[in-house]
Amino acid sequence: MGGLVARALIAKYRPMALGRMVMLAPPNQGSEIADLLHQTWLYRRVYGPAGAQLITGPMPRVDFPLGVIAGDRSLDPFCWLIIPGPNDGKVSVARTAIGGMADHAVLHATHTFMARNPRVLALTIRFLRHGRFDAEG
Repeated sequence: MGGLVARALIAKYRPMALGRMVMLAPPNQGSEIADLLHQTWLYRRVYGPAGAQLITGPMPRVDFPLGVIAGDRSLDPFCWLIIPGPNDGKVSVARTAIGGMADHAVLHATHTFMARNPRVLALTIRFLRHGRFDAEG
């Protein structure tokens, strides 16, 4: 949800010198898991009002240099079966996309451990330096 919080903050308090940004497995278009569970007491208790923002919806847009890295491996067999198509057990690869993004990469990584994945870290650095995940871009 950090990427969604960052998007909301940028929309409301956009810094004058906003640079490039990378999101790791953000549910930019929501998550099918939230669709399934958002009415349950436990989900509402754990995620609070912010959890309601995670249900699936239309693709939003950004107007700044953004790279999105999605994962296609899951440690959770239950969620992996519910989410259609390639997914990381929390969000589908397709739902990480956002209109206006500069680049999108899919790695063999799980949602939970993506931030510690050496390839994710290398791609993040590359995007922040070059504005693309491939250095040639």
